[in-house]
Amino acid sequence: MPELAEVEYYRRQWDPGIGRKIEQVTLHGEKRIFRGGKPGLIAQTLAGAKLLSSETRGKQMLFRFSRGDWLALHLGMTGELRVEPPDFAPGKHDHLVLFQKARALVFADPRMFGRVQFHHGQDAPKWWTDLPPEVGSAEFTVKLLSAALARRKGAPIKAVLLDQALFPGIGNWMADEILWQARLDPRTPAARFDPDAVRLLWKAARQIASTALKTIGVDWGDPPDDWLFHQRWKKSGICPRHGTTLTFATVGGRTTAWCSSCQPPQAVAITALSAVGGSGCSVASRKPASASIRRYSAKV
Repeated sequence: MPELAEVEYYRRQWDPGIGRKIEQVTLHGEKRIFRGGKPGLIAQTLAGAKLLSSETRGKQMLFRFSRGDWLALHLGMTGELRVEPPDFAPGKHDHLVLFQKARALVFADPRMFGRVQFHHGQDAPKWWTDLPPEVGSAEFTVKLLSAALARRKGAPIKAVLLDQALFPGIGNWMADEILWQARLDPRTPAARFDPDAVRLLWKAARQIASTALKTIGVDWGDPPDDWLFHQRWKKSGICPRHGTTLTFATVGGRTTAWCSSCQPPQAVAITALSAVGGSGCSVASRKPASASIRRYSAKV
């Protein structure tokens, strides 16, 4: 499933349409991505409206239109946004298309695990404003994280990182990256985190989210060479720090990769990296982020 950075990348794909009017809307209203919504109202209301702005929050994105219209999209497992020429003929997986004079803004989702929501009003919908603060926001504080861990004392930290009510936008590969860079065992119960470990986790989460948004989120580029990212989906993957073969197991219901040497069992507040996110090592072999993320999303 697309994570925080991939969602940001796809949000940007509709940027060419900002400031332009929607001439026509076509959609597959019977498809389940419109479940609980009113597709007919979307088609009728957005025609003639102007796309004003967009933003992401976690794994969701929100598009604001003139006349008080709001469109929220969740990509699910296989959703994507793209731009096509204005004479574009939608295919069977192109479930929502907003036509402008110079382009067509397309939302496609082959497996239809995504979702389309619509709201009319001068303010953003409550179901959007009630979403938890993003990891990189000022509202995501050490105090907030400490309180969240206290509520999930018995859960392994990997499972806590995947909780979208606590870490919106963080998915499987980002959770593994955070724990590897913070040198924390993914199986460690949240109750064992002392204040130093909480701060270390907070710092790693924010820095990794920030870097991912600046690389993958901008142009689908590669994260830094010394990230676990480039090794974690190889069966013979190695730790970028010192070459130890990675350990793979199911933690928190998801396939998890970690290094048994620098993420020892039950380790909590071990010595922090001077700069979380830089290991000083490089990975010998790399795969493009696009291929890696897609393969990972499909298998894990």
